[in-house]
Amino acid sequence: MRKLAILIPLFLVLSLAGFGQDKYDPGLAEKYKADDYGMKKYVMAFLKRGPEVANYSKEERDKIQQGHMAHIGKMAEAKKLVLAGPFFGEGELRGIFLFDVDNLEEAEKLTSEDPAVKAGVLTLELLEWYGSAAVMAIPEIHEKIQKIEI
Repeated sequence: MRKLAILIPLFLVLSLAGFGQDKYDPGLAEKYKADDYGMKKYVMAFLKRGPEVANYSKEERDKIQQGHMAHIGKMAEAKKLVLAGPFFGEGELRGIFLFDVDNLEEAEKLTSEDPAVKAGVLTLELLEWYGSAAVMAIPEIHEKIQKIEI
């Protein structure tokens, strides 16, 4: 009886250990370049207020912002930029980019082409980040829920 009392909980633990694993989709894992943990490496950019902001008129900053937004679209279309967005408020941190690139150098090249970075309106800090490969699904989902294109 004592062995049975030990074996039943052991059997339950072992049988439940695999619970949820039947949800694994190898096709999705491959599509989103997931490792065995469902994760992958990205490069994240923290966009910060640049030293030249005050040197531009509102009209000039608006034109730079238009170029910045066009550049974001170009990087997204090339499937290098997974997500981007501004922070609320007027703090030093202005926004983020999340890149699907192999290294910091590739992200540096992409961001150095941004008109706002070239103009000194934005500076950035690049960091490698290990996160869920499911983040790669955001652009596809976003297109389906976006009524107005930015």
